[in-house]
Amino acid sequence: MDFESIYQLYFKDVFLFLRSISVNEDIAEEITQETFTKALKAIDTFDGNKDIRAWLFTIAKNTYYTYCKRQKIYAGENISDNIFAEPTLFTDKIVDEDIAFLVHRFLHDMNEPYKEVFTLRIFGELSFEKIALLFGKTSNWARVTFYRAKKQIIEYMEEIENGKS
Repeated sequence: MDFESIYQLYFKDVFLFLRSISVNEDIAEEITQETFTKALKAIDTFDGNKDIRAWLFTIAKNTYYTYCKRQKIYAGENISDNIFAEPTLFTDKIVDEDIAFLVHRFLHDMNEPYKEVFTLRIFGELSFEKIALLFGKTSNWARVTFYRAKKQIIEYMEEIENGKS
């Protein structure tokens, strides 16, 4: 597959992923372009063992974090009300900006694959089936991993509410 095809197929996915974590369309577009520039330069290092979308998302995520460090911005600083895909009591609680920051801080230190699965599901709005494809696992694995990550976050937030952290 030539790079132009990759760009055409995955530009929207990468943009939406970045849009969900940056909450700023201009920044997301700029970093999406930078992501594909980096991907083009490094395409020879892509071994093809994983889905190329996972590789692109990793480049995008790292590029965004580098951008944030340069700009001294914290990821997810301005959380919008509609960013969470599953409207539950849990997501209603983390829409509040201060609480959202605490969740992002916890996510930053969360172990893989929980952090990435949670981020792809909530911020990237990917289905469990697509997440499973990215990791080369089953959709059931993606569901279990997501719910374990969600449980970790809930426990962390309960500790904060009870004054233990």
